[in-house]
Amino acid sequence: MPDRPAARKLFIRTYGCQMNVYDSERMAEALGGQGYVLTDAPEGADLVLLNTCHIREKASEKLYSDLGRLKPLKAANPDLRIGVAGCVAQAEGEEIIARMPLVDLVVGPQSYHRLPEMERQVRAGARVVDTEFPAEDKFEVLKDRPKAARGPTAFLTVQEGCDKFCAFCVVPYTRGAEASRPADRILSEARGLVEAGVREITLLGQNVNAWHGAMSGDRQGFAALIAALARIDGLERIRYTTSHPGDMDDALIAAHGAEAKLMPYLHLPVQSGSDRILKAMNRKHTAEAYLRIVERLRAARPDILLSSDFIVAFPGESEADFEATLDLIRAVGFGSAFSFKYSPRPGTPAAEKAELPPEVADDRLQRLQALMTAQQRDAQQAMVGRETTVLFEKPGRLAGQMVGKSEHMHAVHVAGPDNLRGQIRKVRIVEAGPNSLAGTVAD
Repeated sequence: MPDRPAARKLFIRTYGCQMNVYDSERMAEALGGQGYVLTDAPEGADLVLLNTCHIREKASEKLYSDLGRLKPLKAANPDLRIGVAGCVAQAEGEEIIARMPLVDLVVGPQSYHRLPEMERQVRAGARVVDTEFPAEDKFEVLKDRPKAARGPTAFLTVQEGCDKFCAFCVVPYTRGAEASRPADRILSEARGLVEAGVREITLLGQNVNAWHGAMSGDRQGFAALIAALARIDGLERIRYTTSHPGDMDDALIAAHGAEAKLMPYLHLPVQSGSDRILKAMNRKHTAEAYLRIVERLRAARPDILLSSDFIVAFPGESEADFEATLDLIRAVGFGSAFSFKYSPRPGTPAAEKAELPPEVADDRLQRLQALMTAQQRDAQQAMVGRETTVLFEKPGRLAGQMVGKSEHMHAVHVAGPDNLRGQIRKVRIVEAGPNSLAGTVAD
């Protein structure tokens, strides 16, 4: 009997958001049928994919720097194939191939279901660029692929693209227009995840709460989708990200109080507390409108914890504009936040405007982060002495330690056996650290 050919090794480096994590999993599944198995290092791999993100500062420079570090591997193994996927691939396309001869494959985020055919072409010596927005549904093409091993939590993309066209953002150009996956396919995938052992699902989208697929009967909209998911036996927790204030409708706000499986944590980006800057950003909401949404969310679910995104030193931002942002942060009381200095993205309207001096941007970011650190510390400290439920996901850094997430997305570690993994247990919080909570299993 002939020997079975050795499996090819696939290494994927994922940058950026949770949607890229989800996409990387789907790419691994797509290539699994070609005999690839995942490996945890590029050394010895037969195919390396860099799944890029264009949101963060200097995304292209980081990509080219990482590609440069792969040159010795390519020199040592001419059969190694290297691909670039994701949003930088979508934005730069042929330029990547022209600039980096070691790259064999460039694939945008809407085309990764065609990876098996692209892989065959690059194995035959071709260099392939696919940054089209194909008519076929990539999720439907991949639905019958063998699934990767699952832990107790999983991401599930329900919506892609963006129609908001914020002045600083490239997502509408790299991910395309807003598109919602059909509800029946989302529910089917969710049931499959639960059957594989998943207990918590995070619904993903560039504007996830803009999901608008119809449900059965006359129910529709994102709140109806959450309600349908909540009826799946074995699915214990539901989260979603990233949301837009403009899509927080009455039904969705009410769902935070009505659906017990919808966790009391929400990432709701605001970006600025200045109406003048929000208008320049084309955010289509005011600071006051954002604060009213927060009030209504807390009326529906008093214990909800909020996080947000902030951009400081946006072109034209004055000291008064920045102080308005600090005032909004004080008014809301966030549990955490992601904050960045503005950096221009080629092709966006804001990129044509003059940037603020670097020292101004640095100073404002430090001041904002100092305020946010204090608020995060207060939110963590407020948990001490309380009981919360924790879904345990993995062993901790210390022997005999397990780590999981609370309902409010706090990282929690306890002394406990490995068999806690995948269990949801009640935990009493005994100590708050800078980035995590310590507790004891209460039940």
